[in-house]
Amino acid sequence: MIKNLFFTFKTSPKTVRKGILFELLHGAFIAVPTGFLLLIIHQLFSGNPDHSRLWTYVWIMLGMLVIQLFVATKTIVSSNMMTYELSTNLRIRLGNHLQRLSMGTFKQRDPGDLASVVLQDVANFELIFGHTVGNMASAIFATLIISGFLLITDWRLALILLAALPLCWLAISIANYLIGKQGQKHVEARNQIGARFLEYVQGIRHIKSFGMTGKRFVSLDKALDDFRKASIRTEIIPGPLVITAGLVLELFFLFMIGVAVTFFAQGSLAAPAFITFLIIGYRLYEPIKVILVDYVILRYMNISLSRIIDVLRIQEQSAGKRLKPNGFDVEFEHVSFAYQEDKNVLNDISFHVPQNSLMALVGPSGSGKTTVTALIARFWDVQKGKVKIGGVDVKDMEPGEVYALISEVFQEVYLFDDTIYNNILFGKPGATEQEVIKAADLAQVLDFAWELPKGLHSKAGEGGNRLSGGQKQRISIARALLKDAPIVLLDEATASLDPENELHIQRAIQELVKNKTVIVVAHKLSTIKNADQILVLKDGLVKEEGTHQKLLEFDGVYHQLWEIQQQLGGWKIKR
Repeated sequence: MIKNLFFTFKTSPKTVRKGILFELLHGAFIAVPTGFLLLIIHQLFSGNPDHSRLWTYVWIMLGMLVIQLFVATKTIVSSNMMTYELSTNLRIRLGNHLQRLSMGTFKQRDPGDLASVVLQDVANFELIFGHTVGNMASAIFATLIISGFLLITDWRLALILLAALPLCWLAISIANYLIGKQGQKHVEARNQIGARFLEYVQGIRHIKSFGMTGKRFVSLDKALDDFRKASIRTEIIPGPLVITAGLVLELFFLFMIGVAVTFFAQGSLAAPAFITFLIIGYRLYEPIKVILVDYVILRYMNISLSRIIDVLRIQEQSAGKRLKPNGFDVEFEHVSFAYQEDKNVLNDISFHVPQNSLMALVGPSGSGKTTVTALIARFWDVQKGKVKIGGVDVKDMEPGEVYALISEVFQEVYLFDDTIYNNILFGKPGATEQEVIKAADLAQVLDFAWELPKGLHSKAGEGGNRLSGGQKQRISIARALLKDAPIVLLDEATASLDPENELHIQRAIQELVKNKTVIVVAHKLSTIKNADQILVLKDGLVKEEGTHQKLLEFDGVYHQLWEIQQQLGGWKIKR
């Protein structure tokens, strides 16, 4: 845990030092008056008490109380600033780190789990750290000071009180071990609720249509029940051990009183020392009890902190040699790629797309067409071979440099819960209003936007849920037009559109691909008849390559696909 905390403290060392300093000062001003209380007791039991000195001690204690109030105020402010600055820095670091990871990371790891780290684990750290670390620092310091006073007063009785600590530590160590096991299960159960609830909301149409709402949606109901059980166990398991540790402290205090009575009867313990241990000896255990409870809670925080650090340690995509491309042609050299180690999606494929030409990728589902476009955009890095843009391996370029060269229009369009205008502006944040309107016009967006209540400033809704599929697609093309990147990737942008929308989209795409290097994933072969070259993929291999006419003459896979599509007609219900 200490290692994880130091990892976190490195983000704001100055603020952390200031926060800890005030916590220690606060602990000192709580504990030091105990020393003056000892002096008062000794004065009272002296043969001739000095009343002026007694009043001096009282006034000093009163002054320290006033100072303590001031220090406590500064400590609260400093502690909160430290906590929120650390949590803010963690969120920023996580956000910046996630955007530099390859898409493979998000495929291999549950996105809901990553979201849980950023939102819930950081919030968990923020809440627990803010309420416990300061208390623990203050309590530890207060324990050391009070222990020092007691050791000076009578080392024998002080050692009896301190002898309880190893036994308490044993009980807390067992509690920590159990929390480490159970806490991880609690976090997993919490993440399952998030994942299942998201699944419930996103699939609500299908859930309702099959009458699976409420408890009939078994996976969400089970996740909620598992989380309830995990929460109860997390609270119950350490409880008996913490209570046991507290009981040990009480027993050792009673044992110390018994020994003190014996010493006092034998004359080896003075009355002032006896009274000191009766009053202040019990105070020694007050900060220890705080430490016992807070340390157990901190162990749960440590689980969240470990998850945060694990994400921050995921290897980012390398920037390589930071080279610049010498053009905008695209080339694959003996590329092999697998999402999972045991199955290649692409097997030693090679091809070249000259600058300002159009290449189409066709083939059965699962043949690797979309994977090719993802590798060009460097969403993933290849395991073997090279993907080149302008003669430069994309691994030797900054990821941001690669992204800047490419515009993508995919079949599945995601729009942000913002205005249509701002969704288009996403393609080029610094664009002028005239540039945005021009892109919207070329992409046929204005045809429907002016009919909306606020025109281009109408809300698209989360994921674009206030717009039709064709309207979202046109906004996506407008975004790409505004970006004006030299390489365009089209992943069957018109596959699921009605004829009217498809006509609009085709016109918009014609504007988008002018003087660009274009790679198209096509299912409708009629849309790519005029492509400069067509690559036919099957089972991760390049089976055929050529123009539409040459591939038809070859009478291979492409010819078969063409014939099938020509024969397809409408379907009807047999009566």
